[in-house]
Amino acid sequence: MESQLLGLIEDSFNSQYSIWVRETLDELCESFTITDPCISGHPIVFASPSFLKMSGYSRDEVIGQNGRIFQGPETNRRSVMEIREAIREERTIQINLLNYRKDGTPFWMLFHMSPVFVEENGMVIHFVAVQVPITTRQRNNRVSEQVAEFREIEFGSCRREVCSDVTSDLGLVLALDSDSGGLSFEEPLEASHYEKQRAATAMNNILSVLTHYSKSTGRMVCEKRHSLPAAGLLSSSVNISLGRIKQSFVLMDLNLPDMPIVYASDAFLKLTDFCRLC
Repeated sequence: MESQLLGLIEDSFNSQYSIWVRETLDELCESFTITDPCISGHPIVFASPSFLKMSGYSRDEVIGQNGRIFQGPETNRRSVMEIREAIREERTIQINLLNYRKDGTPFWMLFHMSPVFVEENGMVIHFVAVQVPITTRQRNNRVSEQVAEFREIEFGSCRREVCSDVTSDLGLVLALDSDSGGLSFEEPLEASHYEKQRAATAMNNILSVLTHYSKSTGRMVCEKRHSLPAAGLLSSSVNISLGRIKQSFVLMDLNLPDMPIVYASDAFLKLTDFCRLC
């Protein structure tokens, strides 16, 4: 990872929260990541130990990367677009998503993402994404019901070849279920009410930690926008779009005194050896 990007990621946390925030976040049992839309590429700036264990990646492999690295051939593109739309509109989203571990194993999860606002100016400083694995209870229950139904067949009242076909079909269903870990990738698994509640509770815990550790820096954050973004501040979606431009440039606001710079590209920062958050 380039030292400049690493510096931006460090400042992403150090300028907003006290130095103890990472240690407290590490102690949470939830699987989650935190991203910064103000840095080019909207990279991950924090990943919890539970998330690293679930995904199979190390922290060094994840920090600085975009969430796209967890997507694969069977990831629903419409779901990805819905997440991007939520980022653009700076709002919360909860959606079922098929992602991939480092070893290529696909798994269904409930993806719950919320923006983190700066209380003073209403700017989105981070996005928190909680990932709750969706269990196979529902599918297993359906298979169990099939087993019970087939067992109720009175073999004496049906032809042997029909019973043989039924048993064979059921064996195929069970074999497929065993090989795929109980997951069917043709149809998305739906998160249960418990899993949705678990994601919401995890989000509240994480936001509480961020709010608490932002007090000591004097840059309070909150989970709901209390004011519109101040003049001269760019929305997270604009920051993300501008971050894709590789040229060296700055944007200035002519409506503000002294025409201050409101955005500087990564190429400009590298050229001038400045830090975006300094």
